[in-house]
Amino acid sequence: MKKFFLIGATLLFSLYASAQHVALKNNIVYDATATPNLGLEVGLGKKVTMDLSAGYNPFEFNNDKQAKHWLAHAGVRFWTCEKFNGTFIGVHALGGQYDVAGFKLPFDMFKKLRDHRYDGYMYGGGISIGHQWILSKRWGIEGEIGAGYARMHYDEYAKGKDMPKLRTGNHNYWGVTKASISFIYFIH
Repeated sequence: MKKFFLIGATLLFSLYASAQHVALKNNIVYDATATPNLGLEVGLGKKVTMDLSAGYNPFEFNNDKQAKHWLAHAGVRFWTCEKFNGTFIGVHALGGQYDVAGFKLPFDMFKKLRDHRYDGYMYGGGISIGHQWILSKRWGIEGEIGAGYARMHYDEYAKGKDMPKLRTGNHNYWGVTKASISFIYFIH
């Protein structure tokens, strides 16, 4: 465990030392789903940044609805003008775990989610495009949309507490893998 901490600390320090900018971010789209989240973006070169973000939702709602999950994204962005300003394209990886039930999603995605509970994990990746606006020396805002693939492994249950498992399965998802409108605070 000590080795992983030292390797992580060394990597983070080297990225910080070589970066001209470091930014903390909060995705308000994720906030709208009652999911606390935080992002970190670090400059790696004149037109390249590394973006890391994570969100965690431990909440249960009324009527056997729940959206418990954690989700992490890691990506690299290539800026058309200069880092942290203007348009960028990116590639990202994602991973997480979920325990969700009782929701009707837009466009009839995952129709059975209304009456069933799904507990599992996922991983995947995609490409994205976005734009960042500098508001002041320390503040900015950005929008980003990404699409790609996610492989979902799950156990399916009837909706409700302590229901028996109906089946185990996998789902290949192609579609939106990232959506954000983020407030940004520049640390360095």
